[in-house]
Amino acid sequence: MLDPIIIIGIGEIGAVLARGLLRLGHPVYPVNRDMPLATAHTSNPEPQAVILAVGESDLQPCLKDMPTPWRDRLVLLQNELLPRDWEPHGLSHPTIMSVWFEKKKGQDSKPLLPSPVYGPHAGLIVRAMAKIDLPAREVDDMDSMLWELVRKNVYILTTNIAGLITKGTVEELWRDHESLAREVASDVIDLQEWLTGRTFDRERLIQGMLEGFAGDPTHKCMGRSAPARLARALALAEQAGLTAPALHRIAQSSL
Repeated sequence: MLDPIIIIGIGEIGAVLARGLLRLGHPVYPVNRDMPLATAHTSNPEPQAVILAVGESDLQPCLKDMPTPWRDRLVLLQNELLPRDWEPHGLSHPTIMSVWFEKKKGQDSKPLLPSPVYGPHAGLIVRAMAKIDLPAREVDDMDSMLWELVRKNVYILTTNIAGLITKGTVEELWRDHESLAREVASDVIDLQEWLTGRTFDRERLIQGMLEGFAGDPTHKCMGRSAPARLARALALAEQAGLTAPALHRIAQSSL
């Protein structure tokens, strides 16, 4: 039998990964958010990997409480993930996954693009995804993975925030409101550059976002978390001293 895998947070994404890992032959041990991580570690002290599949709001508390022996086995996959989320916890080389499939309750998983993965357990994740027919690919270096994280953030934030005004699908957003989408994306990229301390090719990020649009043209722009994403983006923009004109305009109309 292969080594066990811990999954912290068995929501829709965690359950998808659990199914793939089980098909690979790994025992999978779920940890719910109400179970102390120290207790879970006592029961399973040396898993092969620890997949942290909690939502964005639970990421920092989980990283703070993560047992030391598990820290070099982590796989992170949250939306809006950037190095500033894990580096303050002394995590220098976690495995990072940018999730490009959608999984809603009662529905099959729907891939938009192959999900990029980087880090020590990237091969494990790619193999598990293949077992359940979801495309994934291993990324060569952290610079490339950082671009992938920013690309996904631009996709999520632009569609969610612009969708507060346009509603509809990503296809309709670009077809009928390209100017607005570009304005929002520009504000989002400004924020991503401040958060990472890096400068990015903006048109390349726009084209990367459009690849996601093409992967599922009927994807709805505005999810339940859209207002919270806009509020969080505005708070960070204020901290960074960014004007973010499109974000402020949308906030005045929708929040």
